Amino acid sequence: MRRWLATLALAGAAAMVLSGCVRPGGTDGDITNGWPALRAPTMFVPATGACLPRITPIVQAGTYETVDCARNHLAEAVHVGTFTGSDARGRRPEPGSAALRTARAECDQRARLVLGGDWHTARLTMNIALPSVSAWNGGARWFRCDLSETDSIDNTRPVNRTGSLRGALIGDSPLVHRCFDPKLIGDNLNYMAPVLCTEPHRAEFVGVYIERDMSWKEFVDSSARAHQRCMELIASFADVPNNADLPYRAGSIFYPPSQREWEEGDRGVRCFLWSDDRKLTGSMRGVGPQGLPVT
Repeated sequence: MRRWLATLALAGAAAMVLSGCVRPGGTDGDITNGWPALRAPTMFVPATGACLPRITPIVQAGTYETVDCARNHLAEAVHVGTFTGSDARGRRPEPGSAALRTARAECDQRARLVLGGDWHTARLTMNIALPSVSAWNGGARWFRCDLSETDSIDNTRPVNRTGSLRGALIGDSPLVHRCFDPKLIGDNLNYMAPVLCTEPHRAEFVGVYIERDMSWKEFVDSSARAHQRCMELIASFADVPNNADLPYRAGSIFYPPSQREWEEGDRGVRCFLWSDDRKLTGSMRGVGPQGLPVT
């Protein structure tokens, strides 16, 4: 009987200590001991202006990595935007969606501000990176705009570079498309070899037009429309009349975005003046009818 009563007494004492009725010696009774409160959890968002050692269409916090822009890198994050309104609801945006086209337009606008010009006019390419599906489902609504330098107009795979692209298209930039000596296989264009405009050449970059309201298939099936739009740019660039004589002055070469880029919302078509009958030895910018005669 005494053993039972002693056990009961000990249990009662423990209950008093746990309930705070008995304070252990040498303590103040504050179990937090002045620790700061834990911060509220925050959603991962990649940084703007960071340079990147690799390019990925999906960015995850666990594998996120940046490098100093003075070191070799493949891309630069020129903007991080946010999907809003109806674009932020439902599933993560995919190629062909209105949400991704809106994001692409914002990327283009911000890239112009960073570069000092239109990235389509230079050896540059734009990629859009998104959060993972699980991050999107968890509330992530950002998109990142990554600019990369490319090898050529034909090879648009990103290449390593050093230095930020900020202001890269201001002044006499080596990235900007100028004159080319196209290499043909039969009547088909093989590739565009860049040359100085003072060297013999047959093609010159004249500008970009935006094709807003066509599907990829409609664009592919209407090459005559692209040729016509480029001829308009050629006439303006060379300062010659856009009339029935124009095809006897020059032809056109055009480079559209890839199908993936088109479906993401990139509709910038690059246009080139093409001289079929003679080699050019200078720029055709503003030369007028005498500089680009009917032949």
